[in-house]
Amino acid sequence: MTAVKVIEREHFDELLGAIARRGFTIVGPTVREQAIVYDEIESAADLPIGWTDEQDGGHYRLRRRQDEALFGYAVGPHSWKQYQLPAESKLWRARVDGRGAVVDVVEPPHETPSYAFVGARSCELHAMGILDRVLTGGRRPGTAPEVFIVAVQCGEAGGTCFCVSMNTGPVAERGFDLALTEILTDTAHRFVVEVGSERGAEVLVDVPHREAKGDDRDAACSVHERTASQMGRELDTTDIRDLLYRNFEHPQWDDVAARCLTCGNCTMVCPTCFCTTVEDVTDLQGEHVERYQRWDSCFTVDYSHIHGGSVRNSTRSRYRQWMTHKLATWWDQFGSSGCVGCGRCITWCPVGIDLTEEARAIRESDHGDSDAYD
Repeated sequence: MTAVKVIEREHFDELLGAIARRGFTIVGPTVREQAIVYDEIESAADLPIGWTDEQDGGHYRLRRRQDEALFGYAVGPHSWKQYQLPAESKLWRARVDGRGAVVDVVEPPHETPSYAFVGARSCELHAMGILDRVLTGGRRPGTAPEVFIVAVQCGEAGGTCFCVSMNTGPVAERGFDLALTEILTDTAHRFVVEVGSERGAEVLVDVPHREAKGDDRDAACSVHERTASQMGRELDTTDIRDLLYRNFEHPQWDDVAARCLTCGNCTMVCPTCFCTTVEDVTDLQGEHVERYQRWDSCFTVDYSHIHGGSVRNSTRSRYRQWMTHKLATWWDQFGSSGCVGCGRCITWCPVGIDLTEEARAIRESDHGDSDAYD
């Protein structure tokens, strides 16, 4: 689809209404607990109007903008992963008989809600595609929820963004039904809309709009170019898979281990990390048992625990596992990088460990001394 339209700011709620009338639960950015997070929204008033974010290593703050932009921020701690892979899900519930045997196993009903994601950025669309391949091999199950995606082309880069390095942004080129570029001037506030699907075109019919003119397209291109030039970080991905493979014993792993708290924040905010664990819980009387799947992290000692102890019992080995998997072994498993350059792992690390700086340090003193992955 190549149609380009324009929606004026005063008609934005009509866009949300047209989506809601088609049975979608709308999820988008909103301000809560001094951060921009994803939650159910009903109107533009729920969006982070006039807010932006300051991001750096271990630093996140909201501040007011000088305008009333609806999407004038980068990305917050939430990702859309929570809708693909819930942080917690009940697998089954059962009764325990007098002999301690599990009986009457009941699985919870599988709901298939239809979501509309409003405000997804290009890096996040790539992350959703990557996670989809990880979880389903790209073959969507029949119970998978239907999703309508309204992407937003980034209007400014965050201090930890490096999506240009990963070829994942800042402009979404596919994977959306509609993609918006927000244009603000002293005299106008409008959205240049790219139509990405027949569903998107059908929704747009119910919303007042006009054809995009040359100045609309030029203004959108200026936003895209400005954002691409504002990246807060850069990652040299040249031969990075083999670089990490041959530096398995690099002293930089000890350096980062001296700073890393192994708190797992980076994996919790990452839009592609998918480690989970399974836990059983019982009631106080021991009459019922429930099994849950919950998010876990490769930074926890127990995650790699097998008979005899943990496979990765040092901070050095756990950070090396995470970074090498994200940038190298992910290619072997899933055919792409596991990193989309959103920068969340840098922003939300309590001590500001920067994946791009760790990779740079290894590259600058490439030892080439390991055959661990040969």
